[in-house]
Amino acid sequence: MNYLQHFKTEILPMKEKCFRVANRITGDVSEAEDVVQEVFIKVWNLRDSWSNYTNLQGWTMQMTKNKAIDKTRSKHKKTASLDGVYDMPQTGKSPEQAAVLSDTMQQIKKLMSMLPEKQRQIMQLRDFDEFTYKEIADLLNIPMNHVKVNLSRARKTIRQALIEISSIGDLN
Repeated sequence: MNYLQHFKTEILPMKEKCFRVANRITGDVSEAEDVVQEVFIKVWNLRDSWSNYTNLQGWTMQMTKNKAIDKTRSKHKKTASLDGVYDMPQTGKSPEQAAVLSDTMQQIKKLMSMLPEKQRQIMQLRDFDEFTYKEIADLLNIPMNHVKVNLSRARKTIRQALIEISSIGDLN
């Protein structure tokens, strides 16, 4: 397979995942688009060395993450907020159900912001961006069992906090 065909079949289909990662980190759509474009150009320019990588997709995701972090640091921003990530469609729900769901998602958002960074990242990638455990492990460059442990701890913390909130009142 030639380089162009390989790029079209292996790298281009990752565009949306790369964008979600970059957008989550930068918190800015146009910066995330720039990151993805820069990464794809870099991947293409390094095409002669593709054979050196056993996981070209993991390498591309890692470059996306690193480039987004670099862009964020260079602008002296903090990591991206989770605003807008949890906006779920409300179709088919009564106004009361929609309000309860919205309140719950806001509470989850607040609780997630209090999690340790690694747990927050992993929960975001798995539960909202729908990455596989392997993709998360490759992206964050950690063993898959660390992904599972951190995700389990994050979910347990959120679940316990939601139970406590429901018994005593609002998080505010």
